[in-house]
Amino acid sequence: MLRKDLPEEVIEVFPENWKAFVVMESMGTQWRTGSGGAIGLDYGVLPSVMRLTGVPVKERAAIFQDVRVMEAEALAVMAEARETSP
Repeated sequence: MLRKDLPEEVIEVFPENWKAFVVMESMGTQWRTGSGGAIGLDYGVLPSVMRLTGVPVKERAAIFQDVRVMEAEALAVMAEARETSP
């Protein structure tokens, strides 16, 4: 299956969540994994990602909390997918 074979899904992001979304999307290759799959993001690279994506210093603590919420939800979705896969 190729990417072009997948249906296009439009996801709306509220403007106030855009910076956190960009940071989370940029962290897509920074998952730490264990024997059961992803266990969390590598926070060691998060300051660099925030800087590179243009998050102002004064907003970084709040964006970090938003990323943690998205990380928790992503982990829950991945765990559910593991439970339902054959």
